[in-house]
This record gives sequence, structure tokens and C-alpha cells, in this order.
Amino acid sequence: MSKDFEREPRALLTRLYHAAVQRALPAAQLRHHLPPVPRGRTVVVGAGKAAGAMAHALEAAWPAEAPLAGVVVTRYGHTPPRPAGLAPRIDILEAAHPVPDAAGVRAAECMLAAVQGLTADDRVIALVSGGGSALLALPAPGLTLADLQAITRALLLSGASIGEMNAVRKHLSRIQGGRLALAAAPAPVWTVAISDVPGDDPATIASGPTVPDPSTAADALAVLERYRIALPEPVRQALLDGRLETPKPDHPRWTDCTVRLMATPHQALQAAADEARRLGLRAHVLGDAIEGESREVGRVHAGLARYARQGQGPFQPPCVLLSGGETTVTVRPPQLAVGERARGGRAAEFALGLALGLDGLPGVWALAADTDGIDGTEDNAGAFVAPDTLARARALGWSAQACLDRHDSYGFFAALGDLFVTGPTHTNVNDFRALLLV
Repeated sequence: MSKDFEREPRALLTRLYHAAVQRALPAAQLRHHLPPVPRGRTVVVGAGKAAGAMAHALEAAWPAEAPLAGVVVTRYGHTPPRPAGLAPRIDILEAAHPVPDAAGVRAAECMLAAVQGLTADDRVIALVSGGGSALLALPAPGLTLADLQAITRALLLSGASIGEMNAVRKHLSRIQGGRLALAAAPAPVWTVAISDVPGDDPATIASGPTVPDPSTAADALAVLERYRIALPEPVRQALLDGRLETPKPDHPRWTDCTVRLMATPHQALQAAADEARRLGLRAHVLGDAIEGESREVGRVHAGLARYARQGQGPFQPPCVLLSGGETTVTVRPPQLAVGERARGGRAAEFALGLALGLDGLPGVWALAADTDGIDGTEDNAGAFVAPDTLARARALGWSAQACLDRHDSYGFFAALGDLFVTGPTHTNVNDFRALLLV
């Protein structure tokens, strides 16, 4: 059995990845999470890397005779082809991610306009998925788009967790942190979400535009101070005196708001585990909420694999170890030359840390990839690791440690032909990691 896995390890790992992604595709899942048709109008709003696919799935599931209109925004290039014969009823816009742009501002303004003048007989359906925080770019009063872009770039390089980043984003926005739901009153709001965050907290997914925000302006200020990120003084004062505070869980608005989780990282990993077991492999899910520095999480996974290959611990080869969550990459400027930029996202950096930790350990292959199909800002979803990864790199004159030091995981795996490229998957349940031990 192990020899079969060893002959085509990449094909197996790819199959497990696609099993995870398939579980989170809106076309198969969204119809099970929709509300009844209201007496009045149904207005759709939404943001995220899956927003276009979610809009198509809603158009297909909603009765043709029932009014349906609205607008969603997704990342550039992430609108899927429209299914044949499906009439368009929801406008799908595109904007920049992970740093917001003017198109994101216009999309947010369109959404606020779409929910004006509704009644209690109408209903708002919000389609929310990962990536919505950057795509719903509507700066708070006193903050320019350029300010918001600079703060976002600094947060992305800082190593801040997704919860920390979104606490800031919610308080520097006119639409996130529950404000979109307030704007839609008195119409009930029904949110369908795809979780991409550890813990599946709806207030963190896309910075929670339609749910209460338990974080505070003080929390946002503390994050900015912790990572030494500059803020215009008038905006800092507005945070200090509470003018930019978000609606809290005790606000009466939430009695008319419902949240349904359409897909979660746990469900995606379980789908991959089920597929592995169908193929005759033992499968172990290590967790769906693993956070930390990508390279260090990679080394920890290498330690688990090494222990198992020694015949110790609960994981006995042949088996596959699966994990998810949202790791971080902290880019420190001294590590980069002038004019040089980091190349590669958290999945490829995890893979590089894993390869160094394994150090050529026989019988271990791995795939680390983002389930949205894009790792950071490059064109790959992630990267493969094999027992001969470091040896092949040395033969080509590449140093894994040097690439890790300058955050060039993309260049390293591209040179080896080990990038994993899928294109946009039209969903997002965050990191996917699979280690095959034979």
C-alpha cells in the first residue's frame, strides 16, 4: 500500500486539496442556508473571494418570480464564469486584495446605497467570505484611502494575527464592524458566511459587516501601538474619545439579524480526511485553527513527521496529517535589500520552513496551499515538499535558508518546479496543509 502512495504522492496530495475545496464551494452548499422569500424585496450585498460564486449560487437557488437584486464585490479575477442559462440579477464588482483600492471604496458605497429605504417586509441577504475586509474599503471620517492603504500594508508586514488586523479595520471603516447591518434597518439581515478564520467567529470573517463587534476602539489602538503603526492624529483622537466605536452585541439591531455558516475550515479538512480514508490511508486532523509564524509552524510539523517516522507517537505511517488555520509572515525590512520585495505567501513560507525542518527525511511529502487558490500576491496556491527538495535546490545553487531569510519562498519553489498552481477556486476556507508519511 505505501509503495502506491510513494509512486504518486503529489497526485494524492492534490486530490486531498481538491476534496477540501469541493466541500466549501457555494454551488453545492449555499442553497441549504437560505432564508424564506420575504413579502417585500430581497436585496443582496456581499464581499469576499467567494462572493461571485456565492452570488451565482443564490441566483440559481432563488425563485425566478421572487424579486432579487443587489451588489457584491470580489477580488480581481475571482468572478467565476456565469453558468449557462443563469440570468444575472446581482451585480458582481471586483476590487483589490489584500491592499484596498478605489474600486473597493465604490463597491462599499454601492452596498450602502442598495440597503437604503428598506422596510421590515424586505430582507437583506449578506454573502460574506474571506478577503472581504480589504474589498469593503470605505475609510472612516478623517481617514483617506491612502491612509488606509498604508495602514493595511503595515499590518500585513507586521505579523499581526487576523483578529488583530480586523479589530483595526472595523474601527477605521464606515461599513464594517456591523455598520452595514445598521444601515439596512429596519429590514432583517440574513448572513451566509464561509469562514476563513480560526474559531469561525462571524465578527472576524470579512471584519463582520453585518454582525456585532465585541472588539473596541481601545483594542484597535492597542494593536496599532503594539506594531508601531502610524495613524493620523485626528483619527487617533476619534478612536480615543469613542467616535469611531462600533455597534456592540447588546445593540437592539441584532434581534433581526441571523448568521449561517455555509462552510468552515473544519468541514473542509474533514472532507480531505474522508477522501484519504477512502483511499486506504489513516488520516489525522491536527486542528483547523493553527496560528503562528509560518516558518515556525512548518518546523513544528516537521518535528511531528520525524517523530512518527521513528515509529513513535500516535501517528503511524502510512498516514496523512492534515491541518488548517491562518499563519502569519512577519517581514522585517532589514532582511530585504533596497527595492526588493517578499515573494511568496504564508503557505509557501510554511513549506520552506517544513523542508528545512525535515532536512531530507525519507518517506515524507507535503502540500501547503491556500484554499482560495492564491498564496499571498503571487500566482500560486502554495508549494509541494519532497524528501529530495533540499538536495535538488543545492544542485541548482539555491539555498533554502537564504531564501527563507529574504522571504523568497516563491522563487525557491519556482526554481524547483514545485509550485502548486490552481488559479482562483472561488471559495476560501484558509490554509490547507497535508503531510503524507509512508
